[in-house]
Amino acid sequence: MANLSNVALFSLTANPKLAGEVANELSLPLSRSEVTHFADGEVLARPLDNVRGKTVYVIQSTSTPVAERLMELLIFIDGLRNAKAREINLVIPYYGFSRQDRVARSGEPITAKLVANLLETVGISRVVTMDLHTPQIQGFFSCPVDDLSPTSLFGEYYRKLLKEKGIKSEDCCVVSPDHGSTHRARDLASEIPNSNMAIIDKRRPAPNVAEVVNVVGNVQGRHCIIVDDIIDTAGTTIASVEALYRHGAKTVFVGGTHGVFSNDALTQLLHDKVGDLVVTNSIERDVAPYASVISIAPMIAGIIRANEEGLPVPDSWMAFY
Repeated sequence: MANLSNVALFSLTANPKLAGEVANELSLPLSRSEVTHFADGEVLARPLDNVRGKTVYVIQSTSTPVAERLMELLIFIDGLRNAKAREINLVIPYYGFSRQDRVARSGEPITAKLVANLLETVGISRVVTMDLHTPQIQGFFSCPVDDLSPTSLFGEYYRKLLKEKGIKSEDCCVVSPDHGSTHRARDLASEIPNSNMAIIDKRRPAPNVAEVVNVVGNVQGRHCIIVDDIIDTAGTTIASVEALYRHGAKTVFVGGTHGVFSNDALTQLLHDKVGDLVVTNSIERDVAPYASVISIAPMIAGIIRANEEGLPVPDSWMAFY
């Protein structure tokens, strides 16, 4: 057992329930924090418990409202450093701004790298995150980054779902909604014995707009599972669902690591004949009865234990590209 007597675990405003689950998994109390706003909107975030000489873990996704959550985090980490914390580890289940990871058009910023620079400037020692949008984001940090993969969690979920629905795994096809998520589909297909794989060939004429060009692979008469990292406006997902049905799919299930669900994405997904929708709790919001939620708390607690014991993280937990 890891000795966690010198560990302080904090939650800010984004993931209080997830942080509570992680604390229960570790049999560790959540340390107290305060997040307040001044009349003009300025944020004050500070630890209320003593962190001098302690190893600190802060759990906070930079989800909606993204800029506010990021500022909370930066200000709180600066407070921890001023309070003489020995080590500051950031657990950021959903890494906001991750889709701005390259220059696609002249003059565009690489915001994912800017956020990494900001976090390192205030003094983080390590980052634990979940299913980064693209692998190069790990390289934007000079500190260690653990990018956790939800594949084993989704694999367990879908094996159980297929069994409940009486669907043979060989009649199942795991679908990548674009070329960028091919590795996710490949890894999930390896978790479902004898399943096949297909890829949606799409184009993006504008942000949050997806046009399906073709379906690469045989989905005729198959039960399809679309797997992606982020479901935001659900434009990509809805276009993919419609394309799969046009190509003869029997049913379509959807799994996404990060359920952003902007605007009316949830209701739109229901209207497009999605047989089952599942996300993780990397972003906390009430999605019942529209979607099932898989908790990533045991995985986060496990990596904290592994870090404190100096042990390697199990390969099945890590994202490989």
